[in-house]
Amino acid sequence: MSKFRHTTVTSVVIANMVGTGVFTSLGFQLLEIRSGFALLMLWAVGGLIALCGAMTYAELGAAMPRSGGEYNFLTRIYHPSIGFVSGWVSATVGFAGPTALAAMTFAAYSTSILSGESHPGLQKVLACALIIILTFVHSSTRRNSGALQVIFTVAKVGIIVVFCVAALLMADTVQPVQFTPVSGDIGVLTSSAFAVSLIYVSYAFTGWNAATYLSGELENAQRTLPWILISGTMVVMILYLALNFVFLTVAPMDAMSGQVEVGYIAADAAFGVTGGRFAGLVLSLLLVSTVSAMTVAGPRVLQVIGQDFHTLRRLARTNSDGVPTSAILFQSSLAILFILTSSFEAVLVFAGFILALNSFATVLGVFVLRVRQPNMLRPYRTFAYPVTPLIYLALTGWTLVFVLINRPVEALFALGVIAMGLVFYALFPKN
Repeated sequence: MSKFRHTTVTSVVIANMVGTGVFTSLGFQLLEIRSGFALLMLWAVGGLIALCGAMTYAELGAAMPRSGGEYNFLTRIYHPSIGFVSGWVSATVGFAGPTALAAMTFAAYSTSILSGESHPGLQKVLACALIIILTFVHSSTRRNSGALQVIFTVAKVGIIVVFCVAALLMADTVQPVQFTPVSGDIGVLTSSAFAVSLIYVSYAFTGWNAATYLSGELENAQRTLPWILISGTMVVMILYLALNFVFLTVAPMDAMSGQVEVGYIAADAAFGVTGGRFAGLVLSLLLVSTVSAMTVAGPRVLQVIGQDFHTLRRLARTNSDGVPTSAILFQSSLAILFILTSSFEAVLVFAGFILALNSFATVLGVFVLRVRQPNMLRPYRTFAYPVTPLIYLALTGWTLVFVLINRPVEALFALGVIAMGLVFYALFPKN
């Protein structure tokens, strides 16, 4: 049976992150924050959180190289029930939700650019069509799946770099944004608005752990997994800071505030109407790789759950090349359901909160494992332990508390999904 090469899995990590969040969340951040320094600090802090998380996950992934990500880790660190809930969260929200958001963003960009107007019905059709096409491609063979993903990701990174340079060179007007701290900026960094906005940013970085979902299908996973997680996260952190610097430099804050298509608005400001539409269309096509990457990674969690729970065994079914076709079909169907029934921002906050909670429990597990199994073989040890995981836990925990206080509906709904997972665990017989 063929396995994924490290280049394919690195491309999955990068493509999982670079997508919906960075092309949409600045508009929501601008509703509460108007400081250029604070806005860039949001992305720097978000990158620090993701990097600390990646270095911690690298230790867990190298020590326990089985596909499934948090499901695998939490099952072995805490209890199978905790692992199942994590897998349940990944299945119902962690991948299906972001897949839907990326497809919805692709459709929103495409319809606005081509017609100049928003067409909700057409957007839903385009979003669903994209998911259906990629479901078909990724249900074939690993060679087809991997080649498509690498091509999409290389194109995505290259186009973003070209966009940033061209926008700065061609923009007629530079916005009067101050990127160095001024009076009052420090207060913004400790405000509830900053903490809630950090959920949007953390969502944009979601995917730094994607390689752990494929570790069982990765060549030489114990050696290559840490490098994949850390290098992929660092590349994305640099891209995000550059993109948001460009957005804020070339486009007025008022024009982007509350808007989803901030990339198109920035392109329009930098290149004019015609050039902006072309650049915006190219940016929308980049979201195809995000949907593609999530269609690769997410079903591997469902596959492992199907292997462990007899009632869900159909999710473990594979084709002749070992591709989990049933799991891919299930996740894509759920993503289409999100597209047809949910609003964009509600899914964004809800998914961001529950995914942060999932990763919080996993990073905490590195301390538990060090105490319980000090002699466990660890091909990679977390850099600067225990400082690195403590930074992640402190910043993520701070964000979760503020979301619970300021966005209780989404937070409580997320906790309800977790409770449902525990109920299902009690009902399903285990293999």
